[in-house]
Amino acid sequence: MAKKTTKPGNENEKIKSLQQFTENGDGEFLTTNQGLRINDNQNSLKSGDRGSTLLEDFILREKITHFDHERIPERIVHARGSAAHGYFELYQNMSKYTKAGFLNDTKIKTPVFVRFSTVAGSRGSTDLARDARGFAVKFYTQQGNYDLVGNNIPVFFIQDAMKFPDLVHALKPEPDNEMPQAASAHDTFWDFISLMPESMHMIMWAMSDRAIPRSYRMMEGFGVHTFRFINEKGKSSFVKFHWKPLLGVHSVAWDEAQNISGKDPDFHRRDLWEAIESGNFPEYELGVQIVDEKDEFKFGFDLLDPTKLIPEELVPVTIMGKMTLNRNPDNFFAETEQVAFHPGHLVPGIDFSNDPLLQGRLFSYTDTQLSRLGSPNFHEIPINRPIVDIHNNQRDGHMRHTINKGKTSYDPNSIGGGCPFQAMMKNFGFTSFLERIDAKKIRNRSKSFIDHFSQATLFFNSQSDAEKNHLINALRFELGKVQSPEIRQRMVDLLTQVDKNLANRVAEALGLIAKTPVGNTNQSVPADDDPKDYQSKKIKPIIERSEALSMKNTNKDSIATRRVAILAADGVDEISLNAMKKALETKGAMVKIIAPKLGAIKLANGSAIKVDESFLQAASVLYDAVFIPGGKKSSDALKAEPDAIHFVNEAYKHCKAISANDEGIELLKASYVDINAKDNGIIVGKGNISQAFIKAIALHRFWDRETARKVPA
Repeated sequence: MAKKTTKPGNENEKIKSLQQFTENGDGEFLTTNQGLRINDNQNSLKSGDRGSTLLEDFILREKITHFDHERIPERIVHARGSAAHGYFELYQNMSKYTKAGFLNDTKIKTPVFVRFSTVAGSRGSTDLARDARGFAVKFYTQQGNYDLVGNNIPVFFIQDAMKFPDLVHALKPEPDNEMPQAASAHDTFWDFISLMPESMHMIMWAMSDRAIPRSYRMMEGFGVHTFRFINEKGKSSFVKFHWKPLLGVHSVAWDEAQNISGKDPDFHRRDLWEAIESGNFPEYELGVQIVDEKDEFKFGFDLLDPTKLIPEELVPVTIMGKMTLNRNPDNFFAETEQVAFHPGHLVPGIDFSNDPLLQGRLFSYTDTQLSRLGSPNFHEIPINRPIVDIHNNQRDGHMRHTINKGKTSYDPNSIGGGCPFQAMMKNFGFTSFLERIDAKKIRNRSKSFIDHFSQATLFFNSQSDAEKNHLINALRFELGKVQSPEIRQRMVDLLTQVDKNLANRVAEALGLIAKTPVGNTNQSVPADDDPKDYQSKKIKPIIERSEALSMKNTNKDSIATRRVAILAADGVDEISLNAMKKALETKGAMVKIIAPKLGAIKLANGSAIKVDESFLQAASVLYDAVFIPGGKKSSDALKAEPDAIHFVNEAYKHCKAISANDEGIELLKASYVDINAKDNGIIVGKGNISQAFIKAIALHRFWDRETARKVPA
C-alpha cells in the first residue's frame, strides 16, 4: 500500500514535537543498550516473513542475551523442576518418515532423562501454581543426544522470540516489590496480555484446568513447534510431537490447588518420586501429527505459528512408542538441576521449521546454559553426556573434564592423520534439510500469523460445561486481582473476540460491561501495512469443536496409583475395612488409613491395624477418594471428630468419589453429603460395595456438584 508523503517542514515539526515529548519525561524512544533507536520491537529479522531468523539480528541477540543472564544460577524460567530416568521403546518403524535411528529400530531401548517443571515460580515456589508445565525429554541415542523440549500445553503466548523477554518480565513478580510469587494474577502480566492478542489462545489453556494438573504422571506433553522429519531419501514431512499419559489427563480444582500449596507444596514432586519408588512407573506414549510438504497451507492457519495447533480430527496422532520412567535421580543437584536441555540438540532425521519462536530458542538455550552452568563444557557433566564418544577439535575452557592427547586441535590437519574426519558419506552425519530460500531480509511478521482468536474460540467451545465454568472462574479470579480498571476493561473487551458469553460472564463478576474492541486488535501487523487491514481478521476454524481438547474425554478405566483415604477409629469393622482395602489395592490404588491419632487402631475383633496418618497430618486435598467402613464405635468416634467431618465435606466440595457402608454411612449423614441425591460419585450401601466405588474413582471427578452448590464455598 502506498505510503503517505510528508512535507519536510511538517516532518521537522514532528521530530521537534517528539523530542520535546521525550525531554519533558512524558515519553521515551526504545533503544538498544548502545543507544540505537529501535523501530520494530515485535519481530525478529528473517529471510522473508516466513523464513528463518538471521544470526545477524543483533537486536534480538542483545535482548535475549541480557535476558538469559538475568539470574545466577537459578533458571529464569522453569526454575522449579522434578526429574526421572527411564527409557523409550518404539512400537513401529518410522523410517518411511525419518532416518532417526531410535525411531527406526523397534529392538532398541533408548535411555531418557525427563524434567518436569513449572514456568513462572522460583525454585522454592509451590508445585500447584496455576501455570504451564515444562515437559523436557533427553534421549540418549546411538546418534547423539536428542532433546524434545516442550510443555504440557501445545501452543504458546507469543509468535516471535523477540517478545519472550517481555512476556517473562511481565509474568514474573513485579520488579518494584517482587510480588506475587509464581502467579500471573497481577497487573503487569495482564497489561502485557491485553496488548498482545496473539496470546489469547494460550490464555484459554492457561486459565483452564490444564494449568493445575493432578500429577506430572497425568498430564500431556507437546513439542509446541512444528518440526520436520527427514527420511533417507531426503523427503521432508512437517511434524507435531505429542506425549500422551497412559493414566489419562486429570486436574485438581482451583480451591483444592490452593489448599495443597499450603498442605504440601511439593505435591507433584512427591507424587512422581513415590510412584517410581513404589514401582508404579509413569508411562507416556509418544505420537506425531504428520503433514506432507504439499499440505503445508491447507489448514487455514500457518504451521509455523506457535500459537496454533492442528486439531486431531484433521490430522490424527500416530503413536510411535512408549516412554517409561523407572528410576529416580541419585542426586537432585547433579542431575535435575544441572541437566541442560536445548531444542538444537538434534539427530539425523529430525530438523527445524522456520517457526520464529523456535528460531530464537536455538540461540537462547546455549546462551542460558553458559550463564547458568558457567562453562562451555556443560556437555561434560554426567547427566548431559551422550552415550556415544565425542570427537572434535574443541579444547580447554572452564571446568574441562576431557584430557585430549596429541598435537592437533584444528581441522584440516595431517599431523593427526586428518582425524577426526567429517561424516561426508551420504546420510552418515547430520545434514540440514535443503530448503530453498529466496527472500529479502525483513523485520516483519507474515500475514498468515494474523488470526489470533479462532483457535481460542475452538478451545473454549471444545471444553465440557464444567471446564468452561472453571476457565471463566479462573479469569474472574486473575482479573479480579488486577488493580488497573483500564487493563481489566481491555481484557474483557478482547474476550468478546473469543466468545461473547464468556466475555459477559467475566465482565459481570468484575462489575464491567464487555464491549467489542474498536480499532485494531492485532498489535503485530506488518510495518508497511495499514492496521485497519487487519482489524477483526478472525478466520472461521475448519471445525467447531475438538474432542481431544477436553480432559473429559481422556478418562481411563483404571484407578492405578490413585490415593484413597480410609477414615477409621477404634472399633472399625475389620471385614468392611479389609474387603475394600484389598479390592482397591488389587486394582493398583494406594490406600492409607487415616485416624484421630497415630499408632494403631483396634478392630472390632480385637486385633489391631497400623495408622498411616492422623487427621493432624492428613488432608482430603492430598487424596483422590474417601471410604468410611462400618463399625458403630468407629463411626461414633469419627462423628465426634470435627476434622473427620471436615475431611468428608472438603472431599465432597472438590467433587471426589466418596463411599461408606453399614455404620460408616452415619458419618456422611453428619456432613454436608446428601446420600439420597442422584450423585454417581456417592457410593453407599450394606456389605461389599467395592466394585461400584472403584468404577466411581476411575471417573476422576463429579463436577455436577459444583452446579448444585450444596456445600459452602
